[in-house]
Amino acid sequence: MAANLFYAQSGGVTAVINTTACGVIQAAREHGDVIGKVFAGRNGILGALHEDLIDTSLESDAAIAALRHTPGGAFGSCRYKLKGLDESRAQYERLIEVFRAHDIRYFLYNGGNDSMDTAWKVSQIAEKLHYPLTCVGIPKTVDNDLVETDNCPGFGSVAKYVAVSMMEAGLDVASMARTSTKIFVMEVMGRHAGWITAAAGLAARTPAEAPHILLFPEIPFDEAAFLARVDACVREHDFCAIAVSEGLRGADGKLLAESGTRDAFGHAQLGGVGQQVAELIKAKLGHKYHWALPDYLQRSGRHIASGTDAQQAYALGRRAVELAIEGRNAVMPAIARVSDAPYAWKIDVAQLQDVANREKMMPRHFISDDGFGITDACRKYLQPLIEGEDYPPYVNGLPAYVSLKNESVPRTLPPFAG
Repeated sequence: MAANLFYAQSGGVTAVINTTACGVIQAAREHGDVIGKVFAGRNGILGALHEDLIDTSLESDAAIAALRHTPGGAFGSCRYKLKGLDESRAQYERLIEVFRAHDIRYFLYNGGNDSMDTAWKVSQIAEKLHYPLTCVGIPKTVDNDLVETDNCPGFGSVAKYVAVSMMEAGLDVASMARTSTKIFVMEVMGRHAGWITAAAGLAARTPAEAPHILLFPEIPFDEAAFLARVDACVREHDFCAIAVSEGLRGADGKLLAESGTRDAFGHAQLGGVGQQVAELIKAKLGHKYHWALPDYLQRSGRHIASGTDAQQAYALGRRAVELAIEGRNAVMPAIARVSDAPYAWKIDVAQLQDVANREKMMPRHFISDDGFGITDACRKYLQPLIEGEDYPPYVNGLPAYVSLKNESVPRTLPPFAG
């Protein structure tokens, strides 16, 4: 008999996480003999803990199809990390209790490193409790730092956004540099890995074009070397454009922009390193500056999403359903690069235990010897990930994004006190 599927979105959302949701739901609807309904967790895994499930079967085919071009998290996401099985056994048992109450036999969790860890742990507790549950993780993170996959859905669109933004801002600053602003600094996301910073470098097709300097979290910040490079750049080009990762660290390993607070995953809250760098230049070299913080804009810009990214996000959602139906437990569909030119990829399968809580940093050979730029090898890797356009439909000059009804499934269990 057909059993139900639970799908949830986790962590920071992306321009294409709903594209993956679309792939999941459409694929599930094509397998009605195996999958009954798709229940979505309202606000991620919290929806399962609190039995707050959304019945996606009440959404029309047209509404689900419109998810493919809609940014944000259609069902709500969360930053909530389940602890170890021994520490938080009650929470894991609650998940199984909810799944049992709603005949959920498939669990698909769409997220990053911590989410893959959660999916792995849920598969373990289900086995210990002898509950027949197939758990599949679906990769998603703008940071591009998941292992066992060539790249991560969400990254390609952020990469395209920051590269285009840097290119356009660079043209603006260059046109005014003789009598006005000479320094432009853009701070991008990237706590530990500098993939987004590297992507900004794609805008510089010649040494004269922005950005002239990239500051990576993998390379300790050297103030003297940095200022010397800025000074030389201004002398040569009249201006200097810089992309800096929010996770930039000093020689002592400390984050330059750590605020002292932490998020629900235990990660340091960051922000403001772009302004710090800009003010340093002003104080030491005297140049007028502007700095920008794309913040949520870089990860929500569906209007300029990468065609490659959207295609991969959708395909991974569909493949996750297929893996679940095949009974492939504790796995994650992963992108494997077949060739660079022409660019070709396929979907492989990774084990969740090999992905959970691991991070993929920028390899050193992707960063120039001086630490301020990207190499040809990096450009070769990044270029196809930003290529292609996948514009949403427009109505009256604005994108036509969908808002789902998100009607709740009736609760059958007592409230969870944990």
